[in-house]
Amino acid sequence: MHVHPPAEEFEVNEYEYLVGKEFLGPVPVMKTEFGGHTGVEKMVNEFEDLKLAGLLVGWDTETATGVPPLPNDYVAELCRRYPDIFIGFGSVDPWKGKRAIDEVDRCVNELGLCGIKFHQIAQRFYPNDKRFYPLWEKCAELKAPVIFHMGQTGWRAGIRGGGGNYLDYSKPIPYVDQIAADFPELDIICAHPAFPWEDEALSMAQSKTNIYRDLSGWLPKYFSPNLIQYARTLLKDRCTFGSDYPVMSPRRWLEDFENLNFPEEVKKKIMLTNATKILKHPNAQSFVQRVLSD
Repeated sequence: MHVHPPAEEFEVNEYEYLVGKEFLGPVPVMKTEFGGHTGVEKMVNEFEDLKLAGLLVGWDTETATGVPPLPNDYVAELCRRYPDIFIGFGSVDPWKGKRAIDEVDRCVNELGLCGIKFHQIAQRFYPNDKRFYPLWEKCAELKAPVIFHMGQTGWRAGIRGGGGNYLDYSKPIPYVDQIAADFPELDIICAHPAFPWEDEALSMAQSKTNIYRDLSGWLPKYFSPNLIQYARTLLKDRCTFGSDYPVMSPRRWLEDFENLNFPEEVKKKIMLTNATKILKHPNAQSFVQRVLSD
């Protein structure tokens, strides 16, 4: 369901951070990974060609990594520039305390963004830590859904020590399950199939109807049999399309998904209508109406 917008300055900062920490393998490989964004115009053209809409997300891991954030203002500006293609979620660093809470408020009430994206591995935090509950209270109060990264990450993968990543931050149960239980009014989008905890994520979503599944970042041909079965049946109303662009080409994802032979009714839910159910905030309504009318 989410798209990472091009931001060359951020990529250079991230690359330099990893060089400094001596995590890097061969430089040409890493330059391709962190310099691989294709630019805003190319991104827009690709989404237009495929007749897709996208949800742009910010990125703030400053406390954990020392890397300056990808500004939420930048995400909001791209959404204003391309209102028929993109809608936005902000990002806040949960370790910034009241500043994070204030930034959630600013994202929704000033920038016109519709929710908040978190990456627990990159931000190095467990969502069920009670220190972060005021953040979930604010998101629930504003009716701003949250995206949590689930499972293994491609961010810093394949280098020595995984770039220092602790994968268990992104385990579904108990870390996100408890948030969904304690804040039933908060809609939670679990990004990616959640490998190697796919069944945990499916169980959690079946148990709690405020949890949605974003199928991004993983080619459908690698989906587990359980994920395919649940997406066809029990969770067909709460699974959504996503590519995790530019990590994965939307065209490639769609080609693979077509080969799974989902019923047309279910495909429409996954590709469109389930996402519109999540985007209930008033900031999203004109976008949702435009998408549905197309």
